[in-house]
Amino acid sequence: MHTPATMVMGIVFAPLGLVLVLTASITPQWREGQARLGLTGPGSPPRSKARGGGGPPGPLAAVETLLLLRSDGLWESCLQVVQSELKQCWPVTGAYRRDPRLRLARGLVLSSLFLCGTGIVLAGVGVRCWSDVPLRGVAALGGFLVVLAGLLSLTALGVYTHNLGRLGVDNPGEGPGSGGGGGGGGAPRYPHLTLRPAGSLYFGWLGSCIQVLGGGALLLSFKRPWCPATQACPELPACPACRSCPELSSSPETEVYEMSC
Repeated sequence: MHTPATMVMGIVFAPLGLVLVLTASITPQWREGQARLGLTGPGSPPRSKARGGGGPPGPLAAVETLLLLRSDGLWESCLQVVQSELKQCWPVTGAYRRDPRLRLARGLVLSSLFLCGTGIVLAGVGVRCWSDVPLRGVAALGGFLVVLAGLLSLTALGVYTHNLGRLGVDNPGEGPGSGGGGGGGGAPRYPHLTLRPAGSLYFGWLGSCIQVLGGGALLLSFKRPWCPATQACPELPACPACRSCPELSSSPETEVYEMSC
């Protein structure tokens, strides 16, 4: 017996969406921004300052401009010098880590991954289950969990995107780029950046939409195949899922063939 097309679509789309959402959740490119940082070149003394202005000015310091790329994710942040191999990553810290909107997004994404994995297992059992007739109720339940997982991840992405530029910087003096605070260690300081959405967000949006499509296809498994009546169409072969039809089961002359439902 062939597996219905809706089940095939769901069992393919659901794992694909799970992989995309998982990739988005573990990569630190949910938002990013660039800034230029001027550095004084070594070996070039700064302009000398004589008391009273009597001394001649010294040579100007050599200034080198570096283009920094800052990126943040749900669990990790990175700082990289553009067009070089210099890159440093560290776990999220400071006001960004304590932001309740970031915690909400992380919880929703973790719940989405768990529900999608559970739904895929149920869908795999229901699609075939080593029997001639698929367990449509089990497959549809798996589809419902996959749809719910997609909606949760879409909510997390929406919360993060809506507050993208305000996460961790709403409180002055607490942001990772501020100069206040003690001299404790942690993430390196960086200049003010204009943040924008990054690649991980797009992976997450795509994966969530695919999850909703795949779960919706599995939900169609609730619809049972149409059982032809033997009086109207006696020449049609019967589907194995229709063996419970009284018109077919009561007729000893009816031949049953395996076909796509």
